[in-house]
Amino acid sequence: MTLKLSVPDRGKAWKTAVVPRTLHFKEPAGTSRGVYRERQVWYVAIRDRQGRFGVGECAPLPDLSCDAGPELPARLAEACRRFEQTGSPESAATPDCPSVRFALETALAHAEAGTVRFWETPFSRGETGIPINGLVWMGSREEMARRLEAKLEAGFECIKIKIGAIGFEDELALLRHIRSLYPSPDDLELRLDANGAFTPENALERLERLAEFLPHSLEQPLRQGQWEEMHRICRESPIPIALDEELIGVSDHAGKAALLDAIRPRYVVLKPSLHGGLRGADEWVRLAKARGIGSWVTSALESNVGLNAIAQWCAVKLPEMPQGLGTGQLFTDNAEGFPIWLEGSEMRCDPAGAEPDLLGWLGIELDG
Repeated sequence: MTLKLSVPDRGKAWKTAVVPRTLHFKEPAGTSRGVYRERQVWYVAIRDRQGRFGVGECAPLPDLSCDAGPELPARLAEACRRFEQTGSPESAATPDCPSVRFALETALAHAEAGTVRFWETPFSRGETGIPINGLVWMGSREEMARRLEAKLEAGFECIKIKIGAIGFEDELALLRHIRSLYPSPDDLELRLDANGAFTPENALERLERLAEFLPHSLEQPLRQGQWEEMHRICRESPIPIALDEELIGVSDHAGKAALLDAIRPRYVVLKPSLHGGLRGADEWVRLAKARGIGSWVTSALESNVGLNAIAQWCAVKLPEMPQGLGTGQLFTDNAEGFPIWLEGSEMRCDPAGAEPDLLGWLGIELDG
């Protein structure tokens, strides 16, 4: 069925259309919160009176995103109605709907640029790549070892390993095997992500044991909301601690500042579709930098539509440390034709390649 996207009516800035899709993972994606086998997303297409159009992705994660839930389609529809009048993602989508705001922000960036290379950067011009880490999903010890080997063969120099789903001793054995092959962080940088799998009682003991393998950092050792305990762990941990899920749902300037001042992590990990959209993530970066806290950007299981948007935004910041942008090819039914690809341990962008046919892929026809 073809969906018509007409010219906006008089008095409206934009016309919008929403297309829901269910994407399917090539392999189950395991975290300490469960295993993802499919992914519900909503694509937002916009068009203005000049015929410009753009597409953004709204992809909240169940049981994690603050705007995930059965009310999301209605909230997205209402945000689109407001956007048609104002043309402003910030006024259309409330701060507690970061995935909706991200979809509108990136659809607008696409429309204004007229290309999926949203901003003029060394990355979009094909002059430099974005360093990224290879991601090893949770699974059995054998599955994780196989996935690790594939990342190493692909040439990654920084590997992120999710821990907390298999036995801790098995995870230590896997890390021990890695360091037997690559003894130094100069040989291979290790990042660990616990996704809140530790407890206040066992976290420091586990961190002490993990420190033997010289990891760069460990993300979110405790489930979010335990500020006092998290501050204690950040202060006493032999491994630098990064916050990720902790930032979800904290949308105002004062709340962000209070969280960073209370916990004092070494890093924050920004996912725009979870952490306030592009503008909200920008604010996190600024507040963290003012406090001497480092940051990097990562995707949150978006399809290539969202991944490309995050990569183009990330490139504006001229990143030097590895980013977490390697999740775009997880699905059997992904959007194709984007100018980004992985080359060794970098994401690259073709400055001259054709534009993806997103409207055709979504079954949208421009009317009038």
